[in-house]
Amino acid sequence: MNILFICSRNQWRSPTAERIFAVGFGLHTRSAGTNKNARHSVSAKDILWSDLIAVMEHKHKYMLQEKFSKELKHKKLIVLDIPDDYQYMDAELIELLQHSMHPYLSHPD
Repeated sequence: MNILFICSRNQWRSPTAERIFAVGFGLHTRSAGTNKNARHSVSAKDILWSDLIAVMEHKHKYMLQEKFSKELKHKKLIVLDIPDDYQYMDAELIELLQHSMHPYLSHPD
């Protein structure tokens, strides 16, 4: 499964998610940001690559729907409700991400 994680600037939340879910889950992960000055701004190519899109806040979902409505057809998009309160690889952020993503991941037994 290809999972695209999206936050605003692709600086802390989505790169953390990309990293922690890249190993041990059998996933391919990418991250991007909705702001034009993000480290990597989300593109149509990113959307088309993904099987699941996980955004950190509702505002990210609305921005994607506005800019990529055609590409989002038949895509699963979830909102994790994780505020921009954490640094990269913050222990609390990792815990929140793991908890929020748990229902969407197949875990090895």
